[in-house]
Amino acid sequence: MAGHSHWAGIKHKKGRADKQRSKIFSKLSKEITVAAKLGDKDPNMNPRLRSAIQAARTANMPKDNIERAINKSELNKNLNYNSLLYEGFGPEKIAIIVEALTENKNRTASNIRTIFQKFGGNLGESGVAAHQFRQKGVIKIDKNKISDNSALELAINSGAEDCSSDSLIHTITTTKENFYKVKLEIEKKIQEFISTGIEWIPINKISLNKEKTLSVLNFFETLEDDDDVQHVYANIDIKINLSEELSR
Repeated sequence: MAGHSHWAGIKHKKGRADKQRSKIFSKLSKEITVAAKLGDKDPNMNPRLRSAIQAARTANMPKDNIERAINKSELNKNLNYNSLLYEGFGPEKIAIIVEALTENKNRTASNIRTIFQKFGGNLGESGVAAHQFRQKGVIKIDKNKISDNSALELAINSGAEDCSSDSLIHTITTTKENFYKVKLEIEKKIQEFISTGIEWIPINKISLNKEKTLSVLNFFETLEDDDDVQHVYANIDIKINLSEELSR
């Protein structure tokens, strides 16, 4: 439910203990409902729905919840979620992109603007921050599922652009246009993912000291706590030990 999607990686590293389970499920359910509403109800025929279901399973969402979210796309035909993109600058002039799904544009815009202002940032016009990012397909795999060499080989054979690994995660990157094709190839070997999706990757990252970094991360936490916010991206280079700092 996330430098380039640095927040998605952060959430995996720090665990989900500090997140309300119901809030995580709510965001995942919303994405499943939208994906099912916009395409086929069969995940094998709907790549976006398949990715949403995989994310839900990774978060240990019960099967019944997943099925209800799919069915909701048929039951509430008058309920239409809008995919919105907000751009601006947060604390320390960090470039921010926020992706949201909402049935009430005015409420969402007001809430996000208030959060930006609370932390000394400001929302901007369309394009004010996006030019500092590139959209890429990103597939994150738990290192326990596959070795570094095997992940690299898998990335090459699937037609991906790049593969990098840290102590916990393999990150396979591809072009936006080839994302679903590459993911389909990878699924022949790996069926469980930490996350998959089109993400905003920063062209350049800004480094901050520990105190300022923690302040920015608090800003991210507050944004993601909003029910309508699905993903937050920023051009910050995280160098502190998040497992220790964010668990305090």
